[in-house]
Amino acid sequence: MKFAAIIPITAAIVNLAVTFFVLTRNLRARVNWVYLLWGLSITVWNLGVAFLFKKEQPTAEAIIWAQVVQFGVVFLPISLFHLCLLVAQVPPPKLLRYLYCFHGLLAVSNFTRLFVADVRWVGYAYYTVGGPAFWLFIVSYTFVAVRTTFLMYRRQRELPPKHRSRLRALLGANVLLIVFGTNDILPILGVTQYPFTHLTIYPLGSGAAVLYGLLVAYSAVQHELLGARVTLSRFAAHLARILFVFCVGALLLVAFKLWKPDSFPPYALISGMVGVLASAVIAAVYFPRLFGRSDEALERWILGDQFEYRDRVRRFIISIPSYSDTDSLMKDLQDLLVNTMSVRRHQIILMDQATQVFSLYRAHPEEAQKQLPDLKLNSPLLQLFAQTEAKVLAFNLAYAAPGETKLEHAAREQLRQFSPEFCFPFSYGGEPAGLLLIGEKANGAFYTMDDQQLFIELVRSLGLVINQIRLTNEVLEAKELELLGRMSRGLAHDLNNLITPISTFLQLAQLGPVGPDVEAELLPVALRSMEVIRTYVRESLFVSEHRTPQFQQTELGKLVKEVCTIHEPAARAHGAAIGLDWNQEVFGEVDPVLLQRLVGNLVVNAIDASKGGSGIRVEISRLSASDRADEWLRLKVIDEGVGMAPDVLRQIDTPYFTTKVNGDEHRGFGLGLAICRKITHLHGGHLRIDSMEGRGTTVQVDLPARHEGAVPHEGNAR
Repeated sequence: MKFAAIIPITAAIVNLAVTFFVLTRNLRARVNWVYLLWGLSITVWNLGVAFLFKKEQPTAEAIIWAQVVQFGVVFLPISLFHLCLLVAQVPPPKLLRYLYCFHGLLAVSNFTRLFVADVRWVGYAYYTVGGPAFWLFIVSYTFVAVRTTFLMYRRQRELPPKHRSRLRALLGANVLLIVFGTNDILPILGVTQYPFTHLTIYPLGSGAAVLYGLLVAYSAVQHELLGARVTLSRFAAHLARILFVFCVGALLLVAFKLWKPDSFPPYALISGMVGVLASAVIAAVYFPRLFGRSDEALERWILGDQFEYRDRVRRFIISIPSYSDTDSLMKDLQDLLVNTMSVRRHQIILMDQATQVFSLYRAHPEEAQKQLPDLKLNSPLLQLFAQTEAKVLAFNLAYAAPGETKLEHAAREQLRQFSPEFCFPFSYGGEPAGLLLIGEKANGAFYTMDDQQLFIELVRSLGLVINQIRLTNEVLEAKELELLGRMSRGLAHDLNNLITPISTFLQLAQLGPVGPDVEAELLPVALRSMEVIRTYVRESLFVSEHRTPQFQQTELGKLVKEVCTIHEPAARAHGAAIGLDWNQEVFGEVDPVLLQRLVGNLVVNAIDASKGGSGIRVEISRLSASDRADEWLRLKVIDEGVGMAPDVLRQIDTPYFTTKVNGDEHRGFGLGLAICRKITHLHGGHLRIDSMEGRGTTVQVDLPARHEGAVPHEGNAR
């Protein structure tokens, strides 16, 4: 076999091994089965390439191997596209189904002269002479490759860091393979030398396929790419280091062979590789210190902490304080216990600090949450941990020390309903907070003393963080209750004032006919109060309900001018003047009805705060590219009124907080700014208030100019 054929065969072996390794990590995952198609396509492609280096074979035989090559190549772009959609967590479009059908037809045509018309020898290997179907494949390949790369690049910028690292690893590997795979297509297109040079084009795609397999293997270990979780023992980690040394030596020997092919015969290459492997094994067995400790930066960067799950558990323990909600913490804890530490089942029991009742909080396999009435602070299990300050209780007597006290026996009887291997207590400030029950390992192995120590460290950190999160939630609930109480008091006070004239009028009417004077005095007040109540209820509902904006292309200047015209009489009554400031038409995709309400509320607030002879200025501008990455719009309402003190400014966003006269139909009930902020958030924007007592207030609203799903507006189209 020629030396050049070794590279594609190596690529086939490496990718086949990586493919089945990934598949066996999770046989139920669709992404792993799609990767199987992708990996087998690479394997078939490289096997065919290896035999095309054989010049002595008949042309008919070379055509068969060319068909094998193209059969693998046909499924590469579509399986890669599907794989990237799954890894990037993007729902597959309907186009994917048609692409699979199209490439399936191309695969069938590969067995005719429509795809592989012939082969030609280019001096070192046979290359395909493409038929009509091959050129259709080139068009599809270009479209799918560009779309795949663009999709992955855009999506990796949007994902969380952990998913982003996975996608970037796959993106780098695929860009590498696409670039060098395109290099291999050039001779088929009739290009045998690189442009502007006399260098012959060689099939570098096979070499890139070797690197691709290694990159995917590295990413599967380091970033859990394709859901491949690796948990290896210390022995396996040591073996990986030996293989790493061997691979480095083998690559150096291959480089020497490429540099001096004539002076480096094949038997010397094979002998050198055997020598490197033997040296690595001898050094690992008899001179282990030559490999150094496992905390060297380069080794940990290449091999990762995942080789030894103890390091991975400790990394999780370090990250525990960064969690702010128990749901995320419990989800990642379950992932750690089940997929890293191989725990078949576990239960988490927490105590309600107010009622001191213990309840089953989380479990794997999943169980319904339920209270545990038999578990109390004075029960044997909790008394055992309180009196002995023990960090763990082994339910399985195989892990327990000889001799069992009565208290330990009673505690184990309480645990019998769960049948765990171990019970670890959560505590906070020396007080019990809950329990972690650990079942047997999924592989049937025993827990070591090191395992138990890891659980103790894990539970200690979890107890602190869980209680901190619960205290934070209690504070938030208290704030919500305080806000609800304030809202209730505001509603009761305002509605009582509004109902009083209505009630008075109805009581007088009940006693008999109402005189003209009474009717002329009370009836308008009662009717006005009813209208204010309707407005009050409508605004309260707006603050509390969920709404979906109807975005339209709108000219903001025209909309703002209409709103200001409506409020000009009120401004003149206050001795204020409204000025409009923009030099050109500014278009944006907004909900016109909601934006009119936002501008109206801001202008009314500015009018109420204005003094005689002061001005109100409304500005509209389009932010420059240097200010925002995307196109944004800015609306400002500036008044020269009384302004706000710092303590008022801190409370101004709270619903029902107001410094105005409650119940006045012109002044609202402390909901104006809450409504403005909600409308701003519905548009995906930001609202900012700057104010200084005695110097006026500036309200700035920044809104994105474009929204997905916006509809054009004929009257406002450019």
